[in-house]
Amino acid sequence: MEHQQRSQPRLSPSSDTEDMVMSLAPRLAYFAGVARTEHVTRAAQEMDVPQSTLSRAMVRLEQDLGVDLFARIGRTVSLTPAGRTFLASVERALAEIRRAADEVRADADPATGKVAFGFLHTMGSETVPGLIRAFRADHPRVRFSLVQNYGEAMIERLRAGELDLCLTSPVPDAPDLVARRLDEQKLRLVVPADHPLAARKRVRLAEAAEESFVTLEPGYGLRRITDDLCQEAGFKPRIAFEGEEAETLRGLVAAGLGVALLPPPAFPRPGVVELTVTAPRAAREIGVAWLDGHPDTPPVAAFKKFLLSRRGNLLP
Repeated sequence: MEHQQRSQPRLSPSSDTEDMVMSLAPRLAYFAGVARTEHVTRAAQEMDVPQSTLSRAMVRLEQDLGVDLFARIGRTVSLTPAGRTFLASVERALAEIRRAADEVRADADPATGKVAFGFLHTMGSETVPGLIRAFRADHPRVRFSLVQNYGEAMIERLRAGELDLCLTSPVPDAPDLVARRLDEQKLRLVVPADHPLAARKRVRLAEAAEESFVTLEPGYGLRRITDDLCQEAGFKPRIAFEGEEAETLRGLVAAGLGVALLPPPAFPRPGVVELTVTAPRAAREIGVAWLDGHPDTPPVAAFKKFLLSRRGNLLP
C-alpha cells in the first residue's frame, strides 16, 4: 500500500539549502540503489549494508523531503512520480561525484598525475620548456597545467590553491609560503643600437639617469627590481612605457623609445645592444615557492624535488 503524502516534513521549504544538502547527501546512493533494484533486500545485498539500515535511511529521506518517493508492497518498491523526478537529479549528482573522484585520483597518480605550475613570462621561452623536457625524461606521462604570469598574480593563485608550485622573482618572503632560491640571473641595460652608450660593453646605471625607461607594469617583480636599482644608483627612472612582456620592451628600445633593465634574451634581438651593469650589482634571484603545510601529491613532490636539484643550474 502506498504511503499517504507526509504532512510534516522534517525540513521545510524555507530550511537552509546547505543544511538540507548535508542531511540528504549521505542517503542519495542508498536511494539510487533501491530505485535501481526496486527491492530493499536485493539493494541491501548489492550495497553490502544491513537491510534495516537501508530501510531506515529511505524512511528518513522521505521524511526530510516531505514526499513519498516509493510505493511499497512488502519488500518490493516502485518509484512514485516524485521519486522518478528525484532519481533523475540524484543520478546526475552521483555521476558528477564519481567523475570528480576519478579526476582527483588521476591527478594524484604517481605516473600520470598532474602538476599545476606557474612561471614568469621571462622564463617561458627556454627555461621552463627545458625544465619540463628534462623532468619528463624520467616521468614521461606526468601532465602539467601551466600558468604564465607575473609574480604577485602567481602568489595569489598559489594561495587560492590553483597552483602547486611557482617559479618567481624576487623570491617571496611570507609566513604562509615556503620559498627556495634556485639561481641568479644578471640584468643588463638594453639600449638602442645607435645610442651613445652602445659602443660600450659596461656601464654604471647612474649613467642612464637622464634616459627614459621602458619597464614592466607595477606588480611585476622585475619592475620592483628596476625601481630599487635605480634608487640605489641615485635617481628615479623617468618611465616612457609600462608593459607586460620583456620582448615587447626590447622592441620598443630598438625603436628608440627608451632604455630598459632586462634579463638576457633567449635569442639576440637586432637593433639593441645589451650592456653589463657594473654598479650597482644588477641581478635577480629566481626561486620556487609553494604553500606552507599544503600536502603534495606524488607527481608534485617529484617535480618539486627535481626543481630543488637544479639549484645553481636552473637557467640555460
